[in-house]
Amino acid sequence: MRKGAFLSVAALALVLGGTGVLSAKDKDDKKEDGAAVKAARDFNTNPYPSTYKPYPGRSTLIVGATIFDGRGGRIERGVVLLQGGKIAGVGGSLADMDVPADAVRIDGTGKFITPGVIDVHSHLGVYPSPGVEANSDGNEATAPTTPNVWAEHSIWPQDPGFSRALANGGVTSLEVLPGSANLMGGRSVVVKNVYARTVQGMKFPDAPYGLKMACGENPKRVYGGKGRTPSTRMGNFAVNRETWIKAQEYRAKRAAGKLEARDLALETLAGVLDGKILVQNHCYRADEMALVLDMAKEFGYHVSAFHHAVEAYKIGDLLKQADTCSAIWSDWWGFKMEAYDAIPENAGILWKAGACVVIHSDDENGIQRLNQEAAKAQGDARRIGINIPDADVVGWFTYNAAKAIGVDKMTGSLAPGLMGDVVLWNGNPLSVYSRPEKVWIDGALLFDSSNRKLRPVSDFELGQPGEGDVK
Repeated sequence: MRKGAFLSVAALALVLGGTGVLSAKDKDDKKEDGAAVKAARDFNTNPYPSTYKPYPGRSTLIVGATIFDGRGGRIERGVVLLQGGKIAGVGGSLADMDVPADAVRIDGTGKFITPGVIDVHSHLGVYPSPGVEANSDGNEATAPTTPNVWAEHSIWPQDPGFSRALANGGVTSLEVLPGSANLMGGRSVVVKNVYARTVQGMKFPDAPYGLKMACGENPKRVYGGKGRTPSTRMGNFAVNRETWIKAQEYRAKRAAGKLEARDLALETLAGVLDGKILVQNHCYRADEMALVLDMAKEFGYHVSAFHHAVEAYKIGDLLKQADTCSAIWSDWWGFKMEAYDAIPENAGILWKAGACVVIHSDDENGIQRLNQEAAKAQGDARRIGINIPDADVVGWFTYNAAKAIGVDKMTGSLAPGLMGDVVLWNGNPLSVYSRPEKVWIDGALLFDSSNRKLRPVSDFELGQPGEGDVK
């Protein structure tokens, strides 16, 4: 035997005339190897859990307002009861409600109540104000696919945009996404629009993650312009499919207990294939959306929503069949070639086809007026003979939005047992003259236009001390 060479366990057993039975030490080594494989298979799927706790609230009774419940229902001179952080009652009278004696009573006569507004496409926190390079943390533009990154690890909770969205737009929840430079940009996260010291203190409990994907011009421009792949739409699809194949193989190894090491990117994609992570797909052209739906069938995942989707009106029937929402603007168009065939009647035509319509922002200013954007889309539909009830339009920025990001069983509509996320408007929310008067999140009054102490201000906006103030 060559000096310094090592025998295998089996060879050593033969040399010693043994039976090949492992020694105690060998058994321990094998156990350690098995533990490593088990650790790779049974990794912590929730390493950054939500620490969100609702702010303290009081039992509150709102009477006399017009109620839009988010699911197409309208109640004139209705009643909403908030208790224990939840919606305890909604109806046309107090007859069936057990109202606590100490409940705060608010007269809503002439006013309107909706569920809290939800934005499914926001970059608040990852592209915070002020919009300078030092704060630009939304696009990990280093590779065409980066499903390993998580938006929550870029969110700055002090972004002044959060308080603006609450006060001016009645936004109580939002999905923060990575940018769209990459075909697979990473995980999105749903947050409650509350002040917290950490992003985990904002994180919506039990909301599913999303996977941000992007079609078309963005990944072509970012990577093709550098002489890298992909540089064409067919390159986009090829890279996507190659990546999904790897995800399928990873998932199969995990199921068979044969994983040798963790892969953060493939963990996310396996979560999509398991149905636990929702696909949120940036896509403009109808033909590309149809191709993505085919790719989803090929690999067995579901597209929860196409974002921007300016040509969705062309394939409303396909989107309805796939149960895929269209998260759209009312009338933003023409800023690149794939946005040229947009029409302001997009939402109306989708609604008529029975498809899921969501109004989103993708903008720190637009998030403050999702109600007005929905009203614009309603008006454009009316001009071509599609008359959409106000109560349905309100659902475009409440219930349908909640459905698109997977929280509709918890919020997005007004029904007993759901989160007490409620906006009291000083007029019809579909009027340009209306604004939020009061906003509750989990039953806690977090904005009140008549109370200066309930107009939240970001720590960043408090400013820096002057030179003479520092001792």
